[in-house]
Amino acid sequence: MEPAFVIYKKIIMNQINLFIELTRIKKPIGFMLLFWPCAWGLTLANDFNYELNIYFFYLLLFFLGSVLMRSAGCIVNDILDRKFDQKVSRTKNRPIASGKISIWLALFYACCLCLIALMVLINFNTFTIILALGSMPLAFTYPLMKRYTYWPQLFLGVTFNYGLILGWTSINQEINLTAIMLYFGAIFWTLGYDTIYGYQDIQDDEIIGLKSTSIKFKNNAKKFLVTCYTIFFVSLIIVGVYMGFKNFYYLALILPLIHLIFFQIKKFKSSDSEICLKIFKSNNFFGLIVFATIVIGKIV
Repeated sequence: MEPAFVIYKKIIMNQINLFIELTRIKKPIGFMLLFWPCAWGLTLANDFNYELNIYFFYLLLFFLGSVLMRSAGCIVNDILDRKFDQKVSRTKNRPIASGKISIWLALFYACCLCLIALMVLINFNTFTIILALGSMPLAFTYPLMKRYTYWPQLFLGVTFNYGLILGWTSINQEINLTAIMLYFGAIFWTLGYDTIYGYQDIQDDEIIGLKSTSIKFKNNAKKFLVTCYTIFFVSLIIVGVYMGFKNFYYLALILPLIHLIFFQIKKFKSSDSEICLKIFKSNNFFGLIVFATIVIGKIV
């Protein structure tokens, strides 16, 4: 018979592994897609001639907040979708759907993550705190949308890019047209990449009656992606004009444009789930080069 401490160690390690699986921490693409819009908004608003310490401190806070809220969001999503997840091959082994973690324990984890996220949030100004708290219903109702509308990806875009507004207000303590325009464009970026992501589950979703833009535009997927990404790219150009960026910014925009055309739209095949996943994951790199482009616009 194994010693008690060995048994307890195995139980604790099992719970840690289940927590990691539940929160998708080993899949950074989720929280990075939440983080990049925050970084874009913060960078647009920041004056790089001084107070760089505050900029990097806020950048770190937004990263931590993205990890925490993405993890909490995954838990809420899995609780609400547990019955559907059991019927989808890609998700049937998730901790809640498979019964490895109880709903009450999962809720406890989610509350703990939200509490830590609140401790991160209180480092910002009052206006940003109020805006962030106001977005909480969006973050936790998104999973329900796929039951009622073919546009759940639109709600995800509104939610996932909300950090862009928070990044802007953390510096300026107000919202202006520049932030709103880029936020609007970024919603279509998410609408595009999450539509691509949705093609992994399209057959199962159709069988169990879930809705998505992947299903709605399955016969015109590339045209839809071109429309979404064009709107986002145009918003980047308009923001550059409003911010008075120099020609270096517009030259740098060539890189994200190349990525969208040749690494996403051209490679996209709705029938190949492996390619869809690769394209989806490539948006982390895309977020980085957009961030670098905005930095160039601000400092050059």
